[in-house]
Order: sequence, then structure tokens, then C-alpha cells
Amino acid sequence: MAALLFLFDFDKTLYAYDFRRRLPRLAELTGISQYALAKRWWEEGFEAAAEAGEYPSTEEYLAAFNEATDGRLTADGWREARRAAMTPISESIAALRRAAELGTVSLLSNNPIIFRDSLPELAPEVAGLLGENDLVSAVLGARKPEARIYTRALSRYGIPAEDAMFVDDSGANVRGAEAVGITAFQLLEVDDGYNTGALVEAIEAFAGDRGVG
Repeated sequence: MAALLFLFDFDKTLYAYDFRRRLPRLAELTGISQYALAKRWWEEGFEAAAEAGEYPSTEEYLAAFNEATDGRLTADGWREARRAAMTPISESIAALRRAAELGTVSLLSNNPIIFRDSLPELAPEVAGLLGENDLVSAVLGARKPEARIYTRALSRYGIPAEDAMFVDDSGANVRGAEAVGITAFQLLEVDDGYNTGALVEAIEAFAGDRGVG
């Protein structure tokens, strides 16, 4: 019987995410316009650098953010703005719970280290299922859909690609996982929410094909 690994994206997979709600709250907290924040931090590539591991601690992330934006953002403020953009997808969280009964579950998300450090406060129900398996791109030093992020995640758990399944909303990220031999499922918005019914079926089929479940 194989030991299975289920890797889940976070934003738009376990939680709906709307940047248009986050940016206005950041502007309120910092007193800096939405335009200036977006341009100075996101458009200049600092967030992407943070996701790739440029700032290895929450303190370094906040220091870089405040230097780039002339702001005074705190960790509590960052979490407040992040939380404003998030809505749990209950059926996806239920699928994560089922996957946890069948094997090891882990996050695999393009996010900075401050996100990983804040996960128990941002999404306690997800953090409770994941435990310490909270992989974000900042820890692995690569961003999806780069091949090395998937291979590094597999190495963390000592699981071969054929015994791993990955769930993400991005087609590019799904294809990146498939390119290294991981079974992948794309979560999509449908008329009545998300294709989470198909996700659960895919999880069960993946496990069943490997004699688990």
C-alpha cells in the first residue's frame, strides 16, 4: 500500500481570494493610496520576490514593504487586510479533510513567509488539518509553476511523484505539476460554486488506484 501525499493550493482553492478587497484595506491602514501601494510593491516585483523567498522572515518582509511604500504596516495590519480578501470554500476544506484521512496533506502555495506564519490566525480550520505541513513558495525558494517547487515539495516528504496529487485553480500550475509526474486536479468555478464534487471523486479514485481508502 502506497503512502500518499495530497498537495493543496490555498488562494482560490481552499479560500476564495479577492485582491480588490485587500488593497483598499491596506490603503486605510497605511494612509497610502491604493495606486501607490500597487505600484510600489506589487508592480515593482517585491511581492513576487517575497514569494520566491527573498525575505525569509515576517520581520524582513514588513521592513521591505514599509521601505518600498513609505508605510508603517504591522503584522496585525497585514493579517487584517489579508483576511478581508478571503472567504472559505467549505467544500474544498471538506475535501482536504477527506484527503487527510487517506494520506499526508500539505499546503503548496505561492505566498510569502508572513502568510505561512499567519496561517493559524487567517485560516484556523485549514491550519488544524495541515499541522506543520504549511509549505509556501517562500520556504521552497521557487514559485509555481516552476518544476523545482514540485520536486522540492516531494523531497520534503520522501514521496515519489506517482504517489502525489496536487489541487490548484491555475491551469498553468496544474500543468507544471503534471510535467513532473504528479496527478493534478484543477479547481474551477461553476454555476453553483466550484467543481468540488469532482474533486472529491478524483481524490477517492487516486487513492483507490493505489490501494488506499
